[in-house]
Amino acid sequence: MEMAMPATRSTQRMRTGSSGKRAINLSLSSDVLDAAKQLDINISQVCDTYLRELVRREQARKWREDHAEFIAAYNATVEAEGLPLEAWRSF
Repeated sequence: MEMAMPATRSTQRMRTGSSGKRAINLSLSSDVLDAAKQLDINISQVCDTYLRELVRREQARKWREDHAEFIAAYNATVEAEGLPLEAWRSF
């Protein structure tokens, strides 16, 4: 029975590289991939940029969903009672 070697700093560095990136397998439509290569589009960069933005939007959506009850309660309080420091507002 073979046992997997524990990851060491050197093997982790080989897998992630110095930029903090990891190699993965990705399946793309061959026609789009061919067209992107002909246009010298950096596929890794495009995928990383798009995925980063998608993750950011999804995290924001999830945060709004997780805190919707508090936000609704706070908005109802402000509507009923006004802003907490409104008496001292100078604008």
